[in-house]
Formats: sequence, structure tokens, C-alpha cells
Amino acid sequence: QVQLVESGGGLVQPGGSLRLSCAVSGLALDYYAIGWFRQAPGKEREGVSCIATSDGSTYYTDSVKGRFTISRDNAKNTVYLQMNSLKAEDTAVYYCAAAEPLGLARIFGPDEYDYWGQGTQVTVSS
Repeated sequence: QVQLVESGGGLVQPGGSLRLSCAVSGLALDYYAIGWFRQAPGKEREGVSCIATSDGSTYYTDSVKGRFTISRDNAKNTVYLQMNSLKAEDTAVYYCAAAEPLGLARIFGPDEYDYWGQGTQVTVSS
């Protein structure tokens, strides 16, 4: 069975940092794109970042560019999201998800992803 398990969320002050982890089992990362999404109360699920299957190219939504970094360790089957300079508006449940290879136009479309973790809460507050 495919499982994705997020960890690393918590409460952090504005301007602080968190590192999220997504531990993947049941599939090899080099055959799937891995995306990070987030969902705040009353809002739709939003694509945050994605890492490609082949060369590890990375993509970010505009609101997190320069602050967040996605990376992967194929040997550990783990994907990370380093989040720096956190803002209150980053508060959300963060999910990782896996998809078969996607075109660029689809990388932030939640419906394109086949497998999802249960999410980890990130709260940015003073």
C-alpha cells in the first residue's frame, strides 16, 4: 500500500522556520512527482510546491518563492519542505501528495494527485 506521512508541523512565531517531512512508502520517488499543498479553514486546497520525478526540478507558488524550499532524498523515500520567514497567512494544514508524471500546467492541481497524506498543522502566531 502507498502511504505518505507528514511530520514537522507545529506552532512558530512570525519570521520563524519549520521543516516538514513527508515519509513515503509503497512507491519510488523517482517515478512520481511529489507536491506540497495546504488548506486553511474555509479555503480551498492550494498548491505550494512540487518536485519533479526525473531531474528533481522544483516549482513554487508565487506566495512562497524565496521562503520555501522543497527537496527529496530518494534513498530515504522522504521529501522535505523547508519553510523560512513564516507569516501568519502560512497557517494551514499542510499535505504532501504523489502523482504520476505531470505536465507543468497541472502540477498544482489537487485532482491530479493520486495519493495523499493526512496532513500536519502549521500555525504561525505570536
